Amino acid sequence: MDGIVLAFFLFAAFAGGFASGLAGFAMGFVVSGIWLHILTPVQTTMLIVGYGLLTQGYGVWKLRHELAWKSVAPFIIGGMIGVPIGTILLTYLNPAYLRTGVGVLLVIYGSYGLVQPTLKPLPSNRLIDAEVGLANGVLAGLTGPPGFIITVWAQLRGWKKDFQRAIFQPVMLAAITANLVSLGIAGAFSNRRNRCRDGLQWHF
Repeated sequence: MDGIVLAFFLFAAFAGGFASGLAGFAMGFVVSGIWLHILTPVQTTMLIVGYGLLTQGYGVWKLRHELAWKSVAPFIIGGMIGVPIGTILLTYLNPAYLRTGVGVLLVIYGSYGLVQPTLKPLPSNRLIDAEVGLANGVLAGLTGPPGFIITVWAQLRGWKKDFQRAIFQPVMLAAITANLVSLGIAGAFSNRRNRCRDGLQWHF
């Protein structure tokens, strides 16, 4: 890493940490907007997982007395299934497509945050929540950021901000943990290389 690239890397890490501390999420999307241009998708995902384990672990510890586990469980179960699917897709997806996709999601979420539309709270049930968790897990395994879908869903449900954090932060921590395991199974932490994109291969 030369000096300029290192400066961009550190700036992204600082901005992502600031966003996570302020809102409780969004670190992954903030850093990936820069890191995907200077690192491979797998390296970016691994770093987001590592940093997210620290930031979300601390956040969940602070909220440990306010967690609503019955409400959180369907999202976590769905996420545990979705993350390995996303990791598998990561081994084959063209990095250019991934950068474009993350950019589009950033624009969509940024626009949503600026407009802040007033919507009628959406109804749900455990099955729908599990499906949302599944989609959130797939995106987490694919890109690293574990909270895009779950935070939007928490807002669409019309929950109060404190309750939202008590839902999406443990869901994000669970997705990050599952991502760490999936990347390890895929061989992302070893020096073994093969023909798959970025050297990932599933080892069972």
